[in-house]
Amino acid sequence: MTPTHLTYTSLDPFPLELGGFLPGLTVGYHTYGNLNAARNNVVWICHALTANSDPLEWWPGMTGKGKLYDPDHYFIVCANMLGSCYGTSGPLSEDPSTGSPWYRRFPEITIRDMAAAHELLRKHLGIASVHTVIGGSIGGHQSMEWAIACPDLFRNMILLASSAMLSPWAIAFNQAQRMAIEADRTFYEDIPGGGLGGLKAARAVALLSYRNRQAYNQTQEEGDDTKTAGFRASTYQTYQGEKLVKRFNAYSYHVISRAMDTHNVARGRGNFEQALGQIRANTLAVGISTDILFPPEEMKNIIRHIQGGIYSEITSAFGHDGFLIENEQLTNIIQQFYNTTQNEPAN
Repeated sequence: MTPTHLTYTSLDPFPLELGGFLPGLTVGYHTYGNLNAARNNVVWICHALTANSDPLEWWPGMTGKGKLYDPDHYFIVCANMLGSCYGTSGPLSEDPSTGSPWYRRFPEITIRDMAAAHELLRKHLGIASVHTVIGGSIGGHQSMEWAIACPDLFRNMILLASSAMLSPWAIAFNQAQRMAIEADRTFYEDIPGGGLGGLKAARAVALLSYRNRQAYNQTQEEGDDTKTAGFRASTYQTYQGEKLVKRFNAYSYHVISRAMDTHNVARGRGNFEQALGQIRANTLAVGISTDILFPPEEMKNIIRHIQGGIYSEITSAFGHDGFLIENEQLTNIIQQFYNTTQNEPAN
């Protein structure tokens, strides 16, 4: 099945939460399937940090023919997040005032701005209601902000390995990654390949939060106890860094990680109870037993403040990345959620 990749461009100024605006906005997105007659089968997927808008590429265990989110049954939409580099306005996009890419001049954005970009696209597509908005990690952050801003839009919300605000622990990881990028002097040259050496190192830092000690000891264990160099764990870190720099850029990574730091659903809304209490969607929060970045207690805290919210947990050795790996567990949990709440769309 070939997904449909599209681009939507608005020429209107796009206001930003922290002040200022973008002079227009472009959003890259993919769709699968079709709206049913009742127009109640929309599934909107909010992707994670460096993913693109094609979930069949990065989430094949959950989307596609015969999977939980089968386009024969659902109309699936996934939009590239604001600040990224897969079709949506970001640091490598052209600044119309200069005719050159924004690079480090790209304005400060927040998770709420990302949700606002989704909402702009949603209106353009003429979608009046969303059966399920689902997102993992920063995708969960966007889902929450959108469900608070537009509480009547969503029937269901599924949050995977996420949080109601970014913890000091997670912010520290982000800052360490930005420091790696900033230590690469080419980052300040404002060129397409600027900061790639730093981005490579940043990815190696990030991986330590995406997995954990157990995962590394299980997957990178040495079979040769005489080895003194060329360790599997070392080559794995290098390989993953090199893999990312072939498809991403340091400027987008820097911008998005700063936006992650701003995540706090209670900001300007009183407290978590008041903020999350505005959500009307049937909500499922799925934690991962070994996640050190957004541990289960942070997911339980979200559900504590959402009326009727349900918490479930994946058992995984792979930490935060478990929501991309443990497809069978996740499918069973979500299907049970739909069965419990009788939330299947009409055929």
